[in-house]
Amino acid sequence: MREEGAPYVGVLYAGLMLTKDGPKVLEFNCRFGDPECQVLMPLLKSDLYEVIMNTINQDSSAVTVVMASSGYPGSYKKGVEITGLSQVQDMGLQVFHAGTALKDAATVTSGGRVLTVTAVRSSLEAALQAANKGVAAVGFPGAVYRHDIGHRAIAYLNQHRGLTYKDSGVDIAAGNKLVDLIKPMAKATARSGCNAELGGFAGLFDLKAAGFVDPILVSGTDGVGTKLKIAQACNQHEGLGQDLVAMCVNDVLAQGAEPLFFLDYFSCGSLDVDVAAKVVNGIAKACEMAGCALLGGETAEMPGVHSNGFSLVRKVLERTHLTYSSPAPFGKPGQTVGEVLLTPTKIYSRLLLPILKSGAVKAYAHITGGGLLENIPRVLPPELAVDLDASHWSIPPVFSWLYKEGGLSEEEMSRTFNCGLGAVLVVAPLDAQRVLRQLQAYEEAWVVGSLEKKQLGAESVVVRNLKQSLLNSEGGDVKLDKNGHSDNSTPRIKKRVGVLISGTGTNLQALIEQARRPSSSAEIVVVISNRPGVQGLKRAALAGIQTRVVDHKLYGSRAEFDGTIDRVLEEFGVELVCLAGFMRILTGNFVKKWNGKLLNIHPSLLPSFKGVNAQKQALQAGVRVSGCTVHFVAEEVDAGAIIVQEAVPVLGNDTEESLCDRIREAEHRAFPAAMELVASGALRLREDGHITWNT
Repeated sequence: MREEGAPYVGVLYAGLMLTKDGPKVLEFNCRFGDPECQVLMPLLKSDLYEVIMNTINQDSSAVTVVMASSGYPGSYKKGVEITGLSQVQDMGLQVFHAGTALKDAATVTSGGRVLTVTAVRSSLEAALQAANKGVAAVGFPGAVYRHDIGHRAIAYLNQHRGLTYKDSGVDIAAGNKLVDLIKPMAKATARSGCNAELGGFAGLFDLKAAGFVDPILVSGTDGVGTKLKIAQACNQHEGLGQDLVAMCVNDVLAQGAEPLFFLDYFSCGSLDVDVAAKVVNGIAKACEMAGCALLGGETAEMPGVHSNGFSLVRKVLERTHLTYSSPAPFGKPGQTVGEVLLTPTKIYSRLLLPILKSGAVKAYAHITGGGLLENIPRVLPPELAVDLDASHWSIPPVFSWLYKEGGLSEEEMSRTFNCGLGAVLVVAPLDAQRVLRQLQAYEEAWVVGSLEKKQLGAESVVVRNLKQSLLNSEGGDVKLDKNGHSDNSTPRIKKRVGVLISGTGTNLQALIEQARRPSSSAEIVVVISNRPGVQGLKRAALAGIQTRVVDHKLYGSRAEFDGTIDRVLEEFGVELVCLAGFMRILTGNFVKKWNGKLLNIHPSLLPSFKGVNAQKQALQAGVRVSGCTVHFVAEEVDAGAIIVQEAVPVLGNDTEESLCDRIREAEHRAFPAAMELVASGALRLREDGHITWNT
């Protein structure tokens, strides 16, 4: 629906069931289910339409806990008296009845799902605590209910988060939503000579197709002045678009010229999508009146001084207490922060025009607002994806500083900044070296990636090795080989990976999904299980990966078993082994042979809580943070060099099961990341047992 220009916004309710063959979809409904509706309706203080329109800005939270009869969904007893309902009402909570009945002036159970308790409070944590108190107050023999409702959401909200562009006042998602809204408006203004397709920051107009012969172009620009303040005070923005177009069109007419096309620039302190859409809608209607096309333009959210990403830059400066006159911790010696940040944007016209006119360039992306992730897809057909390797170009030290001091994510860096790539050219492999030499005569230039066929559901742009390049950037020149690659770059030859499993293979699935990415440096060639018929083998088969079963019960010794595993790995040419829930301890000889090529994941933050029952150990120790660790395997159990760790908060009401569930989710992120780091050559294990990062 989004691709057809009509994205669905509303409730989507999915009925799912976990079966022995994996999750199955029972149904989809564009409505609330009963508990979903019951948890939201208590928030209703006005018209439902207003609630729907303002859902994203709601400042209250609600939690609903379902209480069921013992034995449900199987057989269960009915007619059990329910007590404590009036007490719950006194606590300011609501009770929704589902399987209840009145009998002799008492409320009794009459169904499997008996009732729900709903709490509305100012925060999710407060609502959860209140709902749990309400459930504790209600009583009927055999009542069952979940103890982990809302815990994952609270853990997510409480986790440490670095700065984002949105924190600085710029909402890229809102800007993208506005573009989607105004595209149909611009399309309605199309005329001969203009396609009126929004998405870039400039547009094309074919004068010949419009019927002109030997024309003289007249250009004009204007604004609406302080009339804008009256519109803001009256909250009426619909007519401003016509004012703007009229000022420009009438000036062009005064030169005896015909208005052909219009470019708009909409800037604001904080983007209100509805207001901006009204203004642009007015511009589009005015363009139709004037007979000109709305060709394109720009929307800029500018909380203060603006240039590409500078709102976020200033936010980071505030955090570090640096001033513009402070000595710059980045850039050339002796420069102040302000001097580095005010380095002018490079102009590429004289450099690139001869190359563009030569016909060698298939596409050219100017990397401005939206960074690498949003600008490159603008110039590509939708069936292609871009694979960039950040180790192939020189990242200026200012970006490394912003990344470290701002605690920014890799996605935030690549979506906000150009990370050292002011422009990206797409050329055929045969032309690459010639174009590269032309560019390098005047500017730094590199071969930074490749185009691949976009897989279903894949990202349009993937940037590999960005974190490592940002952490290790010194700002020096990158030495290039004859192909324009940095000397330390690793050729894109995928490492052959073997995965050892014993059970359901949920971590295996995460590794499979990572290896499917066009940018991945890993290829899973075989999955080996020590137990026949397990779910993990089925996952591998569904992914088209060959499987082998080496049943440990059929071998007289660990050495014989390990020897067979080793022969299978050799058979498939495996270069890297991942232990994904493999419940056998490997012999010292096996570990020595695969030293530096053998990865394991453990459900704790090593070196704490080694061995089995790590979650139970963490709860007994009373720690507030647990997590998972991916490490190289050493002869001592859970003692190898650590590759990746991910923290998981331990909540007050955590059980061993609930903590295990959240750690498992973290594992599904950490293990693929570790596999990628080792497979790509970003790190390796030294002979002394420590890790070296390849910078």
